[in-house]
Amino acid sequence: MATPFVAIVGRPNVGKSTLFNRLVGERRAIVDAMPGLTRDRLYGEADWRGRSFVVVDTAGLVLGRLRDEEVSVRELRRRMEAQTQEAVAAVECVLFVVDAREGLNPIDRDIAELLRRSTVPVIVVANKIDTRGADVSEFYALGLGEVFGVSALHGTGSGDLLDAVVERLPAEPDAGVEVAAARVDARVAVLGRPNVGKSSLVNALLGHERSLVDAVPGTTRDPVDTTFTFGGGDGQGDGRSVMLVDTAGIRRPGLTRGVEQYSLLRGLRAMERADVALVVMDAREGVTAQDRHIAGYVVQAGRGLVLVVNKWDLLSPEEKDERVWRKRLKDAFDFAPWAPVAYVSAKTGQRADLPLSLALQVVASRARRVSTPELNRWLRTVLAEREPPSHKGKRLTVLYVNQVEAGSPTFLVFVNDPELVHFSYQRFLESRLRKAFGFEGTPMRLLFRGRGKGEDSGARPRPRAARGKRPKGRL
Repeated sequence: MATPFVAIVGRPNVGKSTLFNRLVGERRAIVDAMPGLTRDRLYGEADWRGRSFVVVDTAGLVLGRLRDEEVSVRELRRRMEAQTQEAVAAVECVLFVVDAREGLNPIDRDIAELLRRSTVPVIVVANKIDTRGADVSEFYALGLGEVFGVSALHGTGSGDLLDAVVERLPAEPDAGVEVAAARVDARVAVLGRPNVGKSSLVNALLGHERSLVDAVPGTTRDPVDTTFTFGGGDGQGDGRSVMLVDTAGIRRPGLTRGVEQYSLLRGLRAMERADVALVVMDAREGVTAQDRHIAGYVVQAGRGLVLVVNKWDLLSPEEKDERVWRKRLKDAFDFAPWAPVAYVSAKTGQRADLPLSLALQVVASRARRVSTPELNRWLRTVLAEREPPSHKGKRLTVLYVNQVEAGSPTFLVFVNDPELVHFSYQRFLESRLRKAFGFEGTPMRLLFRGRGKGEDSGARPRPRAARGKRPKGRL
């Protein structure tokens, strides 16, 4: 089942970004007293009582006519309103944040009117109840049901709010019920900034112009799934059924507008359904910060990753030094050194099949299972190579390891005390695992558990909030 999305909306400066930080458990959104600081939506994953969902932090809504303001400010706020309205249309639940300190505002009434016209469940969140004299009762006049008083800054009331969110999310399917889906060998999402050649790559793979290709960035608005049989020129992909998702472009921060933001949301949903993502870049522009961010989304979601450097034909011979590119990509994507790279020209068809051939290899890598006896033979060799570290006179003892069932390679390592596991030793074990067993192109998780204590810790690809208890402040 696809991960549900929850949008946080409200007028500027009511504490939406602070609530976002509280729910996802880390300081991802910039918090400042200046109204309207959040220009673009931010995304983060929250987990409450075993239920995960994606939180979307939106720009502040300012409804109505802004006659007395400068045109530039009016246009900015119009775009902020548009992107928030589109976010509401694309999520499973909305948190409507109001300011309990300031009381009911006319803009709050306008926003409530907009939300009443939607079919999405809405929860009214009266923030800043830690302020003396704050009163939430007047917000019942908005006609949106129960009002939850919280202090996003201090965490007061956040547990009850999260309970309400989880109650309003769509029900998860029963474990024994199979969801009808196309039988495919691999689900591949195509991600990247606008105009890097994603649609051209899809067309080259399919052999016909299924996607509209245009020089204007952002032509492709929505993901479109296409299932076909892939047969690579080298025979690696013969007879493989592949579902390909051609997603809309992801713009650079600060330039994303309403419809592009909505497309980003759809693209993230497509990635959640995929096994592996092709992150397409423009060779002429090199690696940009947004290319790194997109790849980071993929790694954080625990999906396989293939880096695609497109428009290779437009480089001069001197610019095509792959040794230089390998170092450039290694430095830029240091969080995913295991990701394979394809240098292609989608327009001319040069090596256009290579990204999908690599994606199929990544899918096979993700499905690989290593037996427990084989893993523990490997472990004895590794322990002989490098002794586990000690801390404050107590040495880490690694007892045994086994691979557990998961969508991506996950290993459970039993130790005497998980607190003694230093991140450097964890990285050492991961690098040795990859060297011994492959797992190219996919994130890997190592979970450390104290034997008999039910205690574990480890590398997880996504941030998480506390389970079953009120989240602690990270501010």
